[in-house]
Amino acid sequence: MAAGRIHFIGGGQMAEAIIRAVVGNGTYKAEQISVADIHEERTAYLNTAYGVQAASKSQEAELAGAEMIIIAVRPQDDLAAVGVAISSHASSGAAVLSIVAGVTIDRLAGYVGAERPIIRVIPNTLTDTGLGYSGAALNAFAGKEQVEEFLNGFGKVQYLEESLIDIFTGYGVAGPNYVYYFIESLADAGVLAGLPREQAWTTALENVEGAVAMLRHSGLHPRQLLDINNSPGGVGIHALYELNNSDFAAGLQRSVKAAVKRTTELGQVQS
Repeated sequence: MAAGRIHFIGGGQMAEAIIRAVVGNGTYKAEQISVADIHEERTAYLNTAYGVQAASKSQEAELAGAEMIIIAVRPQDDLAAVGVAISSHASSGAAVLSIVAGVTIDRLAGYVGAERPIIRVIPNTLTDTGLGYSGAALNAFAGKEQVEEFLNGFGKVQYLEESLIDIFTGYGVAGPNYVYYFIESLADAGVLAGLPREQAWTTALENVEGAVAMLRHSGLHPRQLLDINNSPGGVGIHALYELNNSDFAAGLQRSVKAAVKRTTELGQVQS
């Protein structure tokens, strides 16, 4: 179990997902966490649902006692005011971890202080599973040891150069969306072929989970397993031929590029 206190500024859906995970799996005790939000009913809800402390309006005591401060507000919110509160009340060694989309470390430093440990995180959306990578970039004053236990409390983490954050967002963090869409389409294909919906759905899930496990277990490249599974003139190679004709691979790659492009655009709007 992690030591120290953490304070969330902002109690929205992503903050709740992180709190639910780190409290649920025992990374933090509920009493180690405080949350402030402009909507008092939101902090009251988080207090009731997870036992975390609903912070006072001023946040002075919570900021002063926190070893890590999580900025979880919207990009369009008043980040300057957030920075003033942190600079005025938090200890100089308290790490600031931001999950605010599009806001760079340099911009954060302008708000909270240039010599403070700052970590910019793009959190994964698989928080309840313990799987999925979040992407994290650290400034020169932050160390992995300050944030690793927290980040691993709601999945896994890959440390990146900040220049790669937009790419990681469009590819890695948005990644479950591509998988969800594929699974939905695969299940629909089973129904189209004549299987009952429940059988098509459970078979699609099992095949996806099993294929990932097989790749990890065998250490083989997907193409090697495709070669093993597909006999000359057989069922599988005919299916792959049609999939290739559908432009499936290029369509997926274009989707990732579009997501990365949009991530970059949003960051420029907020800068």
